[in-house]
Amino acid sequence: MAVEPHKHCPVCGTPIPMNEKTCSPDCDKVIKMRQEQGRKSRVLIFVLILVFVGIWAYMTFLR
Repeated sequence: MAVEPHKHCPVCGTPIPMNEKTCSPDCDKVIKMRQEQGRKSRVLIFVLILVFVGIWAYMTFLR
């Protein structure tokens, strides 16, 4: 009663073969959307940090 080697789809949890990333094109789209959203979030955080550092530098050195 051995279980074949497998992994689970990171989106829906369905068992999939070891060489697959997702179980369907729909789950693949969800993964890509999550990656894009994460990239946008990182860029936004970086921009906000730059803005705050710029404001701090202005208030500290140029006053």
